[in-house]
Amino acid sequence: MEEAKQLFKKLKIYSLLDLALIIPISYNDTTLSTSLELGKVHTLEAKVIDSSIYNGKLRVTFILTQSGRRLSSTFFRVTPYHHKLFEVGSSHVIQGKLEEYNGYLQMSQPKSIKQIGKITPKYKTVLKESEIASLMEVYVTEQNLFNEGLDSKEVATLMHIHFPKSMEEIYSEGKFKAEFVEVLKFVEAFNHLKKLRGKRADFPALSALRGSIIPFVEALPFTLTPEQQEVIAAIQKDLGTEEKAAKRMVVGDVGSGKTMVILASVMMALPHKSILMAPTSLLALQLYEEACKHLPKSVKIALVMQGKDRGNYQEADFIIGTHALLYKEDLPEASLVMVDEQHRFGTKQRASLEALVSKGERKPHFLQFSATPIPRTQAMMQSELLDVSLITTTPFDREVLTETISKPDFPNLLTHIKEEIAQEHQVLIIYPLVEESSEIPYQSLDESRGFWESKFENVYVTHGKDRQKEEVLLEFREKGDILLATTVVEVGISLPRLTLIVIVGAERLGLATLHQLRGRVGRNGLKSWCYLYSNTTNNFRLEQFCKTTNGFDIARLDLKFRDSGDILDGTIQSGQRFKWLDMAEDEEIVSYAKIRVKNIVKP
Repeated sequence: MEEAKQLFKKLKIYSLLDLALIIPISYNDTTLSTSLELGKVHTLEAKVIDSSIYNGKLRVTFILTQSGRRLSSTFFRVTPYHHKLFEVGSSHVIQGKLEEYNGYLQMSQPKSIKQIGKITPKYKTVLKESEIASLMEVYVTEQNLFNEGLDSKEVATLMHIHFPKSMEEIYSEGKFKAEFVEVLKFVEAFNHLKKLRGKRADFPALSALRGSIIPFVEALPFTLTPEQQEVIAAIQKDLGTEEKAAKRMVVGDVGSGKTMVILASVMMALPHKSILMAPTSLLALQLYEEACKHLPKSVKIALVMQGKDRGNYQEADFIIGTHALLYKEDLPEASLVMVDEQHRFGTKQRASLEALVSKGERKPHFLQFSATPIPRTQAMMQSELLDVSLITTTPFDREVLTETISKPDFPNLLTHIKEEIAQEHQVLIIYPLVEESSEIPYQSLDESRGFWESKFENVYVTHGKDRQKEEVLLEFREKGDILLATTVVEVGISLPRLTLIVIVGAERLGLATLHQLRGRVGRNGLKSWCYLYSNTTNNFRLEQFCKTTNGFDIARLDLKFRDSGDILDGTIQSGQRFKWLDMAEDEEIVSYAKIRVKNIVKP
C-alpha cells in the first residue's frame, strides 16, 4: 500500500479515476493474425527453411505455417544470438510489419515472441512499465470503478481500454471507437467535478441579511433587466440565512449592469455593513460615484484609497476601497464582503479581506464580480466550488459596428475620427507596445504619438507602467478628444462619450481581450465603432469576432481558437488540462456529469 502511494505521488494523481484516465498510448497485440494485410503489424507462426549472411546482414527465409507462403526477413545488427535463434528447422512466432517486394512477402527485423494471444497496453508515464501495469491490475477493477459512481457502460469501457480481449473491441480505423471517446470525455468531466465538490468548504455566516431593496429599486430612473432581477433574487436567498455564508460569483458581460447588483446587495445587508474591494482606484472611485448617485441618502458611503479617503469608513454602511483596505487594522465588522474584478486579485488577497472581518468560525457573506465572460461549461465547472450567476444581456442595445481595417483604409479612418470629435465624442487608439520593437510589425505608442499630437488637440497618452495613468484617464474623461494607450484600459473605466476605438495589431490579442476593449465604447447607447487594424488580411478569427457581440459566445470562441483543454481562471487556479473533454463543445457532457456528481456526492 505504501509503495502504491509513492507511485501515485510520482504520477501526480489523487483519485482512482485519475489512474483510470491514464490511457494507453498503444498496444502490443500478440494475437495470431488470421489474414495477411500489407503495411500492418502481424503475428505469425513460421518455420526457418533457410539462413545466410550477406554483406554482414543475416537473411532468413521462413515458411508460414498457416498459409504455406514463403517470407524473407533481413536482420541488420546481427549478434551470435540471432544465428542461434534462427537456425534452419527452428519454429517461431514472429511479429513485425508485413511488406511485399516483387511478389515476395517480407518482414524486416521481426521479433520472435514467446507469449502469444495477449494484448499488452503501453503507457507513457514516469513509471516503469511493470509498475504502471501492476497499479492498473490492482486498482482498476470493476468493483472500484462502480464504487466511484460510474455506470455499467462506463465501467465496461474503461475495463476494455485497459484490459482488451481483442483490438476490434476498442479500435476502429486505428483509433478508439467514437463511443469510447464519449465515455472518456464524461469520465474526465465527472472526475474533475467530484474533486471540485470535495474542495468546497462552507461556514456559518456572521448574520442573516434581510434588508429591503424596495427604496433603492423604486428610485432608479430605469427598470432592472430580468436577468439583473434574477441574480438579485438569488443573492437575497443566499444572504437571508445564517447557517451558510454565501459564496457567489456574478459574471456579467461588459455594460450588463453589475453595479446595480452590487448596490442592491448593499441594501440587503442594511443595517449591517458592506465592504467592496476594487482592483484600481479608478474603479473604486467610479463605484463610489455610482453609489452616491443611486443609493438612498440615508446610506453612509466611504471611499478608502491610499491617502485619498473620503468619508469616515468606521461609521459608513458601505465601504468601497482598493487593496488599501487590507492595511486598515481598524476596519469595522462587515457582514457582506464583495470583490469587483475578482480575477485581478490573488487568492491570498481575497482571503485576507475576508479574514479581516471574520469572527472565529463565522464568515461574512462573500460575493465576487467579474466583467470577463466565461464559457458556460466553465461556469458549470466552477459552480461546484461556489455559486455562479451569469448576466448575459445588457440594459440597453449597444450598437457597435466592428470592422477589420488595414493600411489603405487609414485616410477614411482619419476622416471618421474628425467627424466623431466634431460631435464632442471621444476616440481611443490601442497600441501593442509602449516602445519600438523589431519583433512587432506595428508602430508603438511612443512612435505614433507625434503624428496624433500634430494633427489633433487634446491628445492624452497612458500605458500600464505609467504611474499617472489614473489621473490621465480621469482628465481625459472630462477634457480629452483622443486617448492613446496600451491594453491598460481593458477593464472598468466608464467613458460615456467614447464612440470609436482602433485596436492596432488586433490579431495579436485574444478574443476575450478584444471584447473587453470593444466594451469601452457605446456605453450610453451612442452608435459606436470598433476598428481592428491588422496587416494580415483574411483572418478567420477576427472575422468571427466581428460577427459576434455577446461576451459569452466570444469566450466560447476564444476557447475554441486557443487550447480548449485549458481552464485558466482565478477561482479554480488549477490550469486544468483536459485530454478528451472539449470545453468549447462539450457543454451537454459537463451538464450530465454535474447531475451525476450531485446524485452521488453530498456537499
